[in-house]
Amino acid sequence: MSSWNFAGDQPVHPSDLEAFVHTALERVGLSPDDAATTAEALTLADTMGVHTHGTKLLAGYIRKLQGGGYRAKGAPKILREGPGWAVVDGDSALGQVGSTFATDLAITKAKTVGIAYVGLKNTGHIGAAGYYAWRAARQGLFGMVVGNDIPSVAAPGSRGAVLGSNPLAWAAPVPDADPILLDMATAAVAGGKVYAARQRGESIPPTWLIGPDGLPTTDGTLYPQQASLAPMAGHKGYGLGLLAELLSGVLPGGAITWQVGSWMFDPPSQPSLHNAGFIVADIPAIADPHEYRQAMTCLANEIRQTPPATGVDRVLLPGDREWSLRATALEDGIRMPADVREKLAEAAQLAGVA
Repeated sequence: MSSWNFAGDQPVHPSDLEAFVHTALERVGLSPDDAATTAEALTLADTMGVHTHGTKLLAGYIRKLQGGGYRAKGAPKILREGPGWAVVDGDSALGQVGSTFATDLAITKAKTVGIAYVGLKNTGHIGAAGYYAWRAARQGLFGMVVGNDIPSVAAPGSRGAVLGSNPLAWAAPVPDADPILLDMATAAVAGGKVYAARQRGESIPPTWLIGPDGLPTTDGTLYPQQASLAPMAGHKGYGLGLLAELLSGVLPGGAITWQVGSWMFDPPSQPSLHNAGFIVADIPAIADPHEYRQAMTCLANEIRQTPPATGVDRVLLPGDREWSLRATALEDGIRMPADVREKLAEAAQLAGVA
């Protein structure tokens, strides 16, 4: 019987972390394939330094699985489809399970007709949206992913939340290099970062939260009951969040805004009804492969070779920092924050893993 020790501050090798997540999820009823998919997604986020969307989520997922709100044996299924589109019911399985099914379906359709959209409804919390965009990019395709969530983000001028911190991610392959990968919340900051700062006793910037009076606040304890996240870049982030709501919730006929549950705070027996949208484009079908290779190489080089500002080492493309952190993690292990280690210990106890 395997055992893991995440105590102390020693680096954790990604393969050990992924094996632990896989084992814990199988213990609570997931199939080996679904456990493997979810373990890869959560571990990838940790290797990239995005700990708010990595294995820290596992304990909460296990609670929902044990409570029945998320179905360990949930099987996503196609409700309706055409050559370049589909709507999928996630069957209240883990969001990683439903989202992987939907992503791979979009990839298959895009390879047939050039570009495809798949809407996913009635799924669990999807975690890091960038993982699914990367699944497309690592096969040489362009991928874009959006999702929705229970409202936690204010609109410009509002008192209270209007939209979720709806994610938007996209990835594009770069010849002989890691893909360009953007994964962002349409809020000024992901809600998980507010929770993490509170747990670590750190203050938050005044640009993160909007208080009950509709004005900025630095009091992280007000979130989420009395404060909302600020929209990213004001009305621009608000507009992108609304686009994510349309493509992930409205178009496939899923839950929207306050119809979506809180996977963290609702009873474990209650499904969260999350939704996501996936757009995949088959680059070799749309672009001349030689021209694409030349253009992407030129674009990446031009941006990276731009003279940096004073005090800045170099100009980065989206994903450069995360891929660099991942390379280091694969070589030297992941330095896990204390709050993540605590959650891993909690997950081990819930799943009955040594």
